[in-house]
Amino acid sequence: MKTTINFPIPPWDMDTAAARLAFEEAAWNTHNPNEIIKGYTDELEMRDGATFINSKNEFESFLLSKFAQQKNYKLKLDLWGALKGRMAVRFEAEWDDITGKHFKSYGVQVFQFNDQGLAEKRFVSQETVTV
Repeated sequence: MKTTINFPIPPWDMDTAAARLAFEEAAWNTHNPNEIIKGYTDELEMRDGATFINSKNEFESFLLSKFAQQKNYKLKLDLWGALKGRMAVRFEAEWDDITGKHFKSYGVQVFQFNDQGLAEKRFVSQETVTV
């Protein structure tokens, strides 16, 4: 059975944008690609670092690979601004690789959402350091 989530919808104010971003953070911290992709359109356009993704199916494959390599992944999102259907977000992520080495990433994400509150574009720039 497919469940429908009623996301906050644009145009954003800071409260509705923060509510939508709370779903995003919680979904990523499940490490479950099926939970994460619920918040995205089928025609997703995305750049995550040097990786380009052009559909929800490609995004799911990306997530499966990411979580296989990045164990104990934890994401923290901080809303910087929101206007109409867009958000600017600062993030911190940390994880262990398969050898147990610990990493942290810091960066920014820019989202564009459709009228149903689903992300249709997501662009991520980040820097990763070994801890």
